[in-house]
Amino acid sequence: MEIFYIIIFFLLGLIFGSFFTVVGSRIPKNKNFITSRSECDKCHHELSLKDMVPVVSYFLLKGRCRYCNGKIDSLSTYMEFFTGVLFALSYFVFGFSYELFIALGIVALLIILSVSDISYYIIPDQIIIFFTGYFIILTCLAEGLLPTFVHILNGLIMFAVMYTIMLLGNLLFKKESLGGGDIKLMFLVGLILHPFLGLFVIFFASLLALPASFYILEKKRQTLIPFGPFLLISFTFIYFTGIEVSTILDFIRLL
Repeated sequence: MEIFYIIIFFLLGLIFGSFFTVVGSRIPKNKNFITSRSECDKCHHELSLKDMVPVVSYFLLKGRCRYCNGKIDSLSTYMEFFTGVLFALSYFVFGFSYELFIALGIVALLIILSVSDISYYIIPDQIIIFFTGYFIILTCLAEGLLPTFVHILNGLIMFAVMYTIMLLGNLLFKKESLGGGDIKLMFLVGLILHPFLGLFVIFFASLLALPASFYILEKKRQTLIPFGPFLLISFTFIYFTGIEVSTILDFIRLL
């Protein structure tokens, strides 16, 4: 029975991954992601349902548009597949629980904001506001009003920490070092994780971003590095693995 649910969550993830990718690509362009029909980025031909089957359509069409033969951006296919894997992993790790809905929210946040930040270097306020409400409502239902206020306070602490890091970075590099979206994103991290774990999210994200930054600077000659996806990958990893503050402190003592 467990494998059945894992497969179901994987298939649901493929479907939701397609939707999350649409949301992440349309909101920065102020396009309606509900009523606007999907179209080819090259020829702008409206796509049919058979052109939009998650992952499958990309391979059946060999990565080419059915109408103009233009190359299809593979980002959406990767995101659909990763969402499927992460949805299945969410159920495998948390089962049917309050934590499962938090995990699915984190996955949605990861996919939507990664698409947006990678494609447009934007973390939309609408997404931050929506998931703030989502996490607060879930926390309030599961833990009660007073613990929810504590979570909100933790979020404000992480917001302040990230804002301070931005100010120090601006002073050090004499230019904008972090986007406002990254600072607001840390408020969401603080809603879910203890502030000490939030600090570890920033540290781990920085480690992940370092080699990627060298590659982008060297190969693509770009100076803008989207940091949001690295924060979200770090956030997802820490939540899914269940790392605790005591575990990190014990590791630090060993060093």
